[in-house]
Amino acid sequence: MPTRLRKVRKHRGSRTHGFGQIGQHRPHGSKGGRGMAGSHKHKYTWILKYDPNYFGKRGFRRPNQSKAKVISLRGLSQLAEKLKQAGEATYIEDRLLVDLAKLGYTRLIGSGRVDSKLFVVSEAWTKGSEQKIAEAEGRIVKPSQAQGA
Repeated sequence: MPTRLRKVRKHRGSRTHGFGQIGQHRPHGSKGGRGMAGSHKHKYTWILKYDPNYFGKRGFRRPNQSKAKVISLRGLSQLAEKLKQAGEATYIEDRLLVDLAKLGYTRLIGSGRVDSKLFVVSEAWTKGSEQKIAEAEGRIVKPSQAQGA
C-alpha cells in the first residue's frame, strides 16, 4: 500500500488521530501510570480500599534480640528496699530473700552495688554481681538450689 494512502497521513496534525480526548488509546494512559504510581494521589481511594496498610511505618524487629529480662545490682537494691517497706520481706539464713525467678527476671548483672545481706535466687548472673553480693555477705543461688534451702 502506498504511504500516501495510509490512514495516518489523514490524521497528521490532528493530535489524537481519531481516538477522542487526549490520553485515550495510549499503552498505560488508562491505568493512571505504571505500578504504584499515583498511589498517594489519584489512586489513593484504591489504596484505602484494597491495601490500607501500604503507607506508614511498620517497624523493624531485631532478629537476634535477647528474650532475657535483666536487672542490675542497683535495681536489686531498690527492689529489696521496696520489699522491706511493703512488709513482704522474708528471710533465709539471716538474709533478705529476693526471688528474681518469681519476679520474672532471668539475669542479674553487676552494675551498681549492694549494701545489705541478700539471698538472691536467679537463673543466671555475672561474675561481678556474684563477687559484689559475696562482699556484702550475701548469697546467690539457682532456683533449683533455693528449694532445698
